[in-house]
Amino acid sequence: MNDLPDLPDLVVPSRFCGPPSSGNGGWSAGAISAHAGQECPHDHAQPWPTVTVSLLAPPPLDVPMQVSRAEDGGVVASYGGKPVLTARCSHDEVRVVEPVPAEEARAASASFAGLTSHPFPTCFGCGTRRDPGDGLRIFPGRVAHAPPVDRNPGGPRVAATWTPHPSVAEDFHAYADGTPRAALPVAWAALDCVGGWAGDFGARMIVLARMTARLDSLPAIGEEHVLVGMGRGNDGRKTWTSATMYDADGRVVGSAEHLWITVDAADFA
Repeated sequence: MNDLPDLPDLVVPSRFCGPPSSGNGGWSAGAISAHAGQECPHDHAQPWPTVTVSLLAPPPLDVPMQVSRAEDGGVVASYGGKPVLTARCSHDEVRVVEPVPAEEARAASASFAGLTSHPFPTCFGCGTRRDPGDGLRIFPGRVAHAPPVDRNPGGPRVAATWTPHPSVAEDFHAYADGTPRAALPVAWAALDCVGGWAGDFGARMIVLARMTARLDSLPAIGEEHVLVGMGRGNDGRKTWTSATMYDADGRVVGSAEHLWITVDAADFA
């Protein structure tokens, strides 16, 4: 292991904040997932292995976090000598949330609770004060009709549509179809916030503690996508949710499982 090259530092630019003073959990998790994906073997027919990221502290903004290899084969991002993020490849199942039609997702966005009261209105993923082309402006609202319980057991669903803006495109891959696609951390950010609102984020302050994501592709720039989230249960301060992203043809782009922790709002004032 000592002969392996050093890993580059991880920086979360302030554009990708969640709370005003720390990184969006999904974007930060997606950024370190790229490091973890390079550290473990996987089926190369699947470009992005399933990765689990744990958030141990709010990711700081605009400062380098040192990334190092962990004994379990994963990676750790640290700041000030303390671990902030850990990531490892995972064989855990990532459940798919049943889709809803795009028109139903658009209607759900109109009832987005964050339009009335949002704890983090400048969040990169779901902030209502972010301009188009700057934030993602994903506004998940409650879906009117639930699927059959035997097909999709769980709690209530939320849904939203999202069309990736050219400003979130990656710039280091060329795809066979010539379609520009959103960067990996942006895809994780999109799957993050829809899960948070499925966990009643508007009713209590919850922050992302762990996220496992599987991506089959990356979101196409300029194409409308549908994001669907579902609550999976609560236990004390813990909340579990799932989320899935679909492309314009109804194909799964990626899915995620989340663990959220209820925190004191004063910690993020």
